[in-house]
Amino acid sequence: MQIRGNIKSDKPALILASAGTAIGFGELEERANRLAHYWRAAGLREGDTVAMIMENNEHVHAVMWAARRSGLYYVLINTHLTAVEAAYIVENSGARAIIGSRAMRAVCEGLGEHLPNGLPALLLIADDDLPGWQRYPQCVADQPSTPIPDEREGDLLQYSSGTTGRPKGIRRELPHVSPAAAPNILMPLMSAVGITSQSVYLSPAPLYHTAPSFWSMAVQSLGGTTVVMERFDPEYALECIGRYGITHGQFVPAMFVRMLKLPETVRNSYDVSSLQRVVHAAAPCPVDIKKQMIQWWGPIIDEYYASSEAVGASFIRAEDWLQHPGSVGRPLVGVPHILDENGAELPPGEAGEIYYEGGHPFRYLKDEAKTSAAHDPRGWVTVGDIGYLDDDGYLYLTDRRHHMIISGGVNIYPQEAEDLLITHPKVLDAAVFGIPDEEMGQSVKGVVQTVDQADATDAFAEELLDWLRNRLAHYKCPRSISFEPQLPRTDIGKLYKQTLVAKYSATG
Repeated sequence: MQIRGNIKSDKPALILASAGTAIGFGELEERANRLAHYWRAAGLREGDTVAMIMENNEHVHAVMWAARRSGLYYVLINTHLTAVEAAYIVENSGARAIIGSRAMRAVCEGLGEHLPNGLPALLLIADDDLPGWQRYPQCVADQPSTPIPDEREGDLLQYSSGTTGRPKGIRRELPHVSPAAAPNILMPLMSAVGITSQSVYLSPAPLYHTAPSFWSMAVQSLGGTTVVMERFDPEYALECIGRYGITHGQFVPAMFVRMLKLPETVRNSYDVSSLQRVVHAAAPCPVDIKKQMIQWWGPIIDEYYASSEAVGASFIRAEDWLQHPGSVGRPLVGVPHILDENGAELPPGEAGEIYYEGGHPFRYLKDEAKTSAAHDPRGWVTVGDIGYLDDDGYLYLTDRRHHMIISGGVNIYPQEAEDLLITHPKVLDAAVFGIPDEEMGQSVKGVVQTVDQADATDAFAEELLDWLRNRLAHYKCPRSISFEPQLPRTDIGKLYKQTLVAKYSATG
């Protein structure tokens, strides 16, 4: 993938929303080329790996483009990780270089003591000084601003979020071609939502996640402008849409919820008329939440279902979703199959594990057992999601396999209760999961984050349970509800349920 030619060099490729910093396509090109030359001069070759520990800043895209053009794997490390957690990824990925930033200095400083073989030789830190590290971008200032002569296509080496254990690297074979000859694996989705060189795309999530990094680069590759929020804030996201004339954006359901919980007078005070299409993914969106968003923004909210593994993708436009509410669409890449626990294909309407046929090959780095477990004998691949197909071939998600609760021999998928709880006007976030139960094996537990912490009372817990039981089969409802001031949710909306399971399994 490369940035398409014939783009004015002063047209913004990247805008940092809060700072207002704008990087033109010409400047982005030069920054990426200088870093690519630096890495080549230091001995990095096709197939090597570099690790990046940076917040959303003006350097991230130059670093990613430099890696893509140098045939390198680039690892984007979660900025919330501790030094020991980040060191595991550096070691596991075999990174030969690290580039950090001033904001992540403490993590960079602590890496060495947790790496059994020590730090790699190539260490860069943006906008700061750290002993043993080269100051970036000053250290590449004398490098050529033209492309390296042996450009090769690189790729993201993404590490899973690690919600059920240590994160795993998701690695695809490099195409071994020039960036100009390499396919853009996001083009089917780019085309589906109508992104062109005239688009202005809002990226509100951290760029260390797969979708924000891939989508923002894909928009730039088409000549569109990417506006990056340094961090998500629901009201400021609305302000950005009007200020920058945002035409497209990608959100996660938790962001929709937070915007909808804003007072109506606040929501209505912002102009969102520039929006042409908006897409969401990463976590299932409650039907009522999406209906409210479509009522507010119009039928422009599309959805796709995919994974970091890129095993396949389904897509649905807002207009089709209104006819098939709750669906994540029909196949765009690959062919979905629904299998039972014995590997037999299930008919429409029956839920089972979702497998895709014909997606992009990958493997989990240094974990052949996990790689093998994700593939069935036919070569179809799963990432552990549960769902079903309807008679028209539309896919519906039920839950994650490892979230399933077995209570009294009955399988319960907690997503249904979570989706309902979050529509209550006093609830900002919700988690439902299983905890040990001597009689039933597991019992259903609910934990809620309220909009106003003053509502986190025993009386409201009982009120909420009654409200839920009037809308959902009782066996699917929590037997009790507790409150937390903040649920352990990732920046892209995924819950770290294991933290809650451990806490409430101990307290009962």
